[in-house]
Amino acid sequence: MATRENPFRNLPQVQKLLEMPAAASMIARFGHGAVADALRNTLAELREQIGAGLLAAAPDADSVLTRSGEALAQRVRPGLRRTINATGIVLHTNLGRAPLAQEAIAAVAEVSAAYCNLEFDLDGGKRGSRTQTLEPLLEQVTGAEAALAVNNGAAAVLLALSALSRGGEVIVSRGELVEIGGGFRVPDVIRQGGARLVEVGSTNKTRLEDYGEAITAETRVLLKVHQSNFRTIGFTAETGIGELAVLAREHDLLVVADLGSGLLQRTPATAEPTVGEVLAAGADLVTCSGDKLLGGPQAGLILGSKAAVDPLRRHPLLRAVRLDKMSLAALEATLRLHRDQPERIPVLRMLGQSEDELQARAERLQAMIGSGTVEAADAFAGGGSLPEERIASRALALDPPMGVDRAATLLRSGEPAVVGCIRQDRLLLDMLTVADADLPELAEALKAVLA
Repeated sequence: MATRENPFRNLPQVQKLLEMPAAASMIARFGHGAVADALRNTLAELREQIGAGLLAAAPDADSVLTRSGEALAQRVRPGLRRTINATGIVLHTNLGRAPLAQEAIAAVAEVSAAYCNLEFDLDGGKRGSRTQTLEPLLEQVTGAEAALAVNNGAAAVLLALSALSRGGEVIVSRGELVEIGGGFRVPDVIRQGGARLVEVGSTNKTRLEDYGEAITAETRVLLKVHQSNFRTIGFTAETGIGELAVLAREHDLLVVADLGSGLLQRTPATAEPTVGEVLAAGADLVTCSGDKLLGGPQAGLILGSKAAVDPLRRHPLLRAVRLDKMSLAALEATLRLHRDQPERIPVLRMLGQSEDELQARAERLQAMIGSGTVEAADAFAGGGSLPEERIASRALALDPPMGVDRAATLLRSGEPAVVGCIRQDRLLLDMLTVADADLPELAEALKAVLA
């Protein structure tokens, strides 16, 4: 009677595997210790599968090496991965908002690879301000008398209210008590800043007299908040910055405007006021984000009169929300482009594209993969900017044979990952957010999935 072969005995030994030629390239890439550990883990998993009856026979040595190599590749795969954004949402918060200009990327690389004069005055040979080179640029491109930068837009609002209104009252329209992504609520920020919230008007209408009637001896700030991710339409009325500024001067108060989007340059697709326009209208302080319509890194910009900005410089919270050297370098480079070559900023370039350009790009992608139909589409600025303002775009629509959900999953798992959108059971790839340079990689990813 023949004895049944023991599958455990056919599993290769770790040392024998390490001596195989195929292991040499793995060792060169991952290191001897990591490869040895991966092989041991793979063999342990195989023993469990054999013991559970899931495997009738042991795999050969090549299969064990392949399986271990895949585990090692997954282990070193970065969590943050380059992604082709084919959603048509320019400032997609989940995809990192604004892509940086090449000049900003180069600036980050230069200051990251060596020491830099982050807080050192090279002329005087003594300690300097962290934002010493940034502030003059901010003043140039916005017309502000004084400027400051912190690590994000929410921090800018929190610092402003903490420094200017702690222990007093902040008056804000009920229609502007917004909540944006991540549960960030304006009333919570006001309370965290140590001020008392005073709501005026109604959800859809707030008039100048509503603010005037609410002013007391405890009032410190009249706050105007950008409705960053929604619009109130229909029977509505709001009080403009100019009117609030006149009222504030009469009562020796400050007008603080949180614009959110950070619009510095006009484009055909942007209808809201720029930072400079709001300052010119009479706001004492304007806060906004750096990684939205400004097109830079995550940052919070604070712009206004010297009298309004100086208390923020002295506030202890400033140190907790300061920018790191990489963000400062990227922001400085982006602001130089706004001053000298705004057309080189990716966000502005995307928002300024014509329908003819988008049509041509979609047709090129269609020809490269030999599939799909080119259709008109509605794109958006996103990121809490230009809410509900549709941008005429073009998209390549596909009907994948394995279904749209499976196709979308496969595209997200690739290198680079590809994210489109699903509408009416079809996969749409919007060309507003796809660069010409992305087309070859995008085409290869689509061909692999469609095949």
